[in-house]
Parts: sequence; structure tokens; C-alpha cells
Amino acid sequence: MTTETKRDVIDVAPISDRPKPSDTEIERVTAEVITQIKTVFDPEIPVDIYELGLIYKVALEDDWTLKVDMTLTAPGCPVAGEMPVWVQEACIMIDGVDKVEVDMVFDPPWTPDLMSDEARLELNMF
Repeated sequence: MTTETKRDVIDVAPISDRPKPSDTEIERVTAEVITQIKTVFDPEIPVDIYELGLIYKVALEDDWTLKVDMTLTAPGCPVAGEMPVWVQEACIMIDGVDKVEVDMVFDPPWTPDLMSDEARLELNMF
């Protein structure tokens, strides 16, 4: 004797039928990403991670997922596990962004040459 079990149908459609980001929206999100990332600081260095050159790549996907590749000043950084979460939390606040994925990369390795002039001035490295 067998009994049939009725199963629910799982909808695997995208969460949103929203169109992909327009050029204007990409420009707005880009400006907001920079603003948000500049709120994240390496606790050992009094300069934000954007000016330090720790952000290697940011991409806004068609599904409104923001993908960020970042690095650290040193692989043994004591906040290595926390800093990507700080970036994720800062960027998820951007209007329209549905998801933020932060990948830690170490190629190419970070060097002080990646710092902006603003960071060099702040750290007296001229």
C-alpha cells in the first residue's frame, strides 16, 4: 500500500522582476559605494580603506548584487575576518542594492603605492 504525498511547488524565479541597472543608476550606486566604503577604517591605520587602496574591484550585477574584491595591508591583519563584513554592512545600505558579496584577494599583493595622495598626506608619507 502506497500513499501519495502532495508537495509544494518551489518558485525559483528571481526575487525581483526589476530591470537591470541603468547607466544613471550605476553612476549613483558608484558614488554611494565610494561614500560607504570610506566609512570603513583599518583600526591600526587612521585612513579609510578606499584611500588606502584596499578595494580592488566593485561590480554591480544585473540582478543588483554588488560584488567587491578587496585586500588587506598584510595577510596576517588581526581584523581579516571582520573587515569584509564591515564592507558588506556598509554597502548593503545603498538604495537598490539587494545583496553584497565581498571576496578577499591577495593577488596582486597590496603595497603603499596603491594609496591615494590623500592617504599619503594623512600618514605623512610624502
